[in-house]
Amino acid sequence: MQFQSYKFKKKDEGQRLDQFLVDFLNISRNQVQRLIKEDCVYLNHKSEKANTRVKIGDELLYRIPVAKASTLKGEKIALDVIFEDKNMLVINKPAGMVVHPDESGHSEGTIVHAVLAHCKNLSGIGGEKRPGIVHRLDKDTSGVLLIAKNDVTHQKLTKLFHDRKVKKTYLALVKGQPKSQKGRIEAPIRRSTTDRKKMAVSHQGKNAITTFEMLAAYRGVSLLKVNIETGRTHQIRVHLASIGHPVVGDSVYGDKKLNEEFKEKHGLTRQFLHAQKIEIDGKTFEAALPKDLQNIPIT
Repeated sequence: MQFQSYKFKKKDEGQRLDQFLVDFLNISRNQVQRLIKEDCVYLNHKSEKANTRVKIGDELLYRIPVAKASTLKGEKIALDVIFEDKNMLVINKPAGMVVHPDESGHSEGTIVHAVLAHCKNLSGIGGEKRPGIVHRLDKDTSGVLLIAKNDVTHQKLTKLFHDRKVKKTYLALVKGQPKSQKGRIEAPIRRSTTDRKKMAVSHQGKNAITTFEMLAAYRGVSLLKVNIETGRTHQIRVHLASIGHPVVGDSVYGDKKLNEEFKEKHGLTRQFLHAQKIEIDGKTFEAALPKDLQNIPIT
């Protein structure tokens, strides 16, 4: 693949080159290190170290070598397909499924395994374990998920996500009632220093912005429409918990007593968080609320 170019903007300034590429290309740090080592990345037409800090106006040149085909085998798992063409697949991801294989034991039964059986060929930019994956949803979050079928589409979609030209709308049921009908949470997020499986608000974290609007209230809980301007790990769950309104059913950041109440009364066994809609490149994709969430009285 030929070299692509990008000029760094104000929002990029000060980032490490390798971390920028992790977010920009949606690939792992190891893959970025390999690209730099193999002279697939240049900064102002020169090779630079991974820890180089970028500045406004710097020019990035990068290319992705032809990726090795994934050795993962497809599994015949039913998919709720919202849209499909030669470049992209859009699905309504069910709760309880991990998006791609990882080191924590999810070696089968993932969205990637299901999509490989459905599509056969996917983009290779994400690497052997994440073919086609442009963005992710937590295991117990349902909703709209985009899959790239080729590298050109993968790069295009990833750039749109990075440049914040994608509008993502979620529905979340939360504890309590916000003080105002609409709200904005701008608080940086980083991995917790006490529990590596959790994220936390920290001034040392990456910038994260979440906005919300209250749609309805019911006996100590509220239904919110949530939009995120950034895509940090667990962002909505961490941000809403940080202002005292954790997502109902969230076993990590939520209220245990409230979670037990909703489990006993309504059979809710996961977080009430659903990626309802994605607007991207002039297209809008929507995912219907799944039955387990439709059963909750608030809806």
